[in-house]
Amino acid sequence: MDQTHLKNHSTQPSLTAVKTNDLNQTVLSEKDILELIYQDKWQYVKNCIVDSNDIANIFNTRVTENKDNFELLPLNQNDGIGRDLFDQKNRESWYMPEKYKQFDIENYILGLAETPKEKQRVELELTLFKSHAMIDVLKFLKYMVDTMRSNGIIWGVGRGSSVASYVLYLLGVHKVNSIKYDLDPTEFLR
Repeated sequence: MDQTHLKNHSTQPSLTAVKTNDLNQTVLSEKDILELIYQDKWQYVKNCIVDSNDIANIFNTRVTENKDNFELLPLNQNDGIGRDLFDQKNRESWYMPEKYKQFDIENYILGLAETPKEKQRVELELTLFKSHAMIDVLKFLKYMVDTMRSNGIIWGVGRGSSVASYVLYLLGVHKVNSIKYDLDPTEFLR
């Protein structure tokens, strides 16, 4: 039986640099973890220690809150990364073309608002997005919607509390006009 097609599919994790701690346990960076998950090699992630306890704690909290079927990650004893740095590192690792990273999303969205009521709502929501450090999320959503439209991908009408955001409606993330239905934007951004 010809097995040449198996040569590129290693059973070992593909990592940038394998580090170990004093107990000879594998310590993975956030990038390594994402790379393994994308390669569908979760078995290597669940048996490792991550290089940041905050990353592990946030992951473990989300798994617990969402009742996911993932195992919790063990904690590393030496850690110093904070939540803001964790979020910043995650945003830096998103794939998004440079033109979207530099895009003035605030002025773009304000330009989509036609009436004084719409402009007031957009200003309020943008203030909320800024207070939650989520302007980069809006840029990414603009990129995502543009990409889906250009590739003829269909997505849902709207789901959950996101439909309370008029800004997301203007971006095309969902089809529910939250002003028309008098939905409170704080339902989405608490």
